[in-house]
Amino acid sequence: MKLDIKEKEIIEERQGETLDRPATNQKKTARKFYIESYGCQMNFSDSEIVASILESEGYQTTKLMHEADMVFVNTCSIREKAEQTVRKRLSVINKSKKANPGMIVGVLGCMAERMKAKLLEEEKLVDIVVGPDAYRDLPNLVGEVDGGRKAVNVILSKEETYGDISPVRLGGNGVTAFVSITRGCDNMCTFCVVPFTRGRERSRNPESIINEVSDLAKKGYKEITLLGQNVDSYLWHGGGLKKEFDLLSDAEKEASCNFAQLMEKVALVDSKVRIRFSTSHPKDMSDEVLHVMAKYDNICKYIHLPFQSGNSRILEMMNRGYTREWYINRIDAIKRIMPDCAISADIISGFCTETEEEHRETLSLMEYVQYHFSYMFKYSERPNTLAQRKFEDDIPEETKQRRLAEIIELQQVHSHNQLKKDIGKTYEVLVEGVSKKSDDELYGRNTHNSVVVFPRKNYKAGDYVNVFINECTSATLKGEAI
Repeated sequence: MKLDIKEKEIIEERQGETLDRPATNQKKTARKFYIESYGCQMNFSDSEIVASILESEGYQTTKLMHEADMVFVNTCSIREKAEQTVRKRLSVINKSKKANPGMIVGVLGCMAERMKAKLLEEEKLVDIVVGPDAYRDLPNLVGEVDGGRKAVNVILSKEETYGDISPVRLGGNGVTAFVSITRGCDNMCTFCVVPFTRGRERSRNPESIINEVSDLAKKGYKEITLLGQNVDSYLWHGGGLKKEFDLLSDAEKEASCNFAQLMEKVALVDSKVRIRFSTSHPKDMSDEVLHVMAKYDNICKYIHLPFQSGNSRILEMMNRGYTREWYINRIDAIKRIMPDCAISADIISGFCTETEEEHRETLSLMEYVQYHFSYMFKYSERPNTLAQRKFEDDIPEETKQRRLAEIIELQQVHSHNQLKKDIGKTYEVLVEGVSKKSDDELYGRNTHNSVVVFPRKNYKAGDYVNVFINECTSATLKGEAI
């Protein structure tokens, strides 16, 4: 799944907090908890599940860390930089804990599972460690810490989907929301830690998904993103681990629901609610999904389709399950069925043994597709992954960085070219809030997931506004409401 958080902005914002303020002496009616989230959209969605579980036990959410009796950091392990960011943050939190010795500090999510011993015993940064499938156990773990013990539960489940929990929407804009449809991943890409930190893939009951979407629509949300490590492999057949469709019984096949069918059900809940999804996998994206997208106006015409490398040999080493030719086949299908669909990608530079010629194949694939934008990273070896165990990380750091710079430079050209095509067009924009650069402007996104900025006037968050595009930067469209 793609990284979708600007960590630098979050760190800068949180550095401005007064972390060493003493806890209030006023009597509290309930213990308060504070959650910070890092990494992918799934982590932010999980934090909302955690908040729901804790609130059901009588705890209260606070947006101010110095008020909290319990501070939880929901973590990411997908890159080394992400882990370093979290560890630095935990060090800062522990300094503030000196002013409030009774504060409980916990780590949730992927990093919690991977580094439980180090966080608890060696560095003594936390009191609680909870893996992605053990959030229901949090109230019990808090009780253990109250009793003077460290607490940990990182057991991975073959069944848990949290489908019966109504998430508490934390710090959102009241306009957009995430709905998780699967948990875990079966793909075993050699560079990825997700199968080891989140376990096997499980699909959530479609009825519970529809109920959550319906509830969000009634509460006034205007855009919902369906989340999964690989949404295209969603397959409900009565619960438990995902099975291949051909292995289902006739009764299971009759009652099953795949991703295309689920997306259609979700689109029909409310035609005024936009639907997005993330993340797709090239080996599983079917024409059926594309035809459903084309059929419904409220399904946004945007697909995030990671390719990671443009070379088939590297893709095989990554265990991605497709070739360069297959990926191009999927791109061609998207453009044939939805000519106006925007496409973005994930790209890794400098994977093990990558040659200059293979790097140039990545650049040539970018030229073929002309992505609207991409998430671009140099290869970061992660402990205990298949790549770390099987391959040597043999590409020099300066070579990785140079190749990444070439990828970024090319993508900036493509992004700007794609946005320039939108000048002179009118798009329906869902307003998400006030522009960071000016209180006199609003921002939102169009169907292509492009950010659009326009004069505020009397519009507000949650409004659909038709905006005529008259200029652009390399990352933003600008226009006037009409």
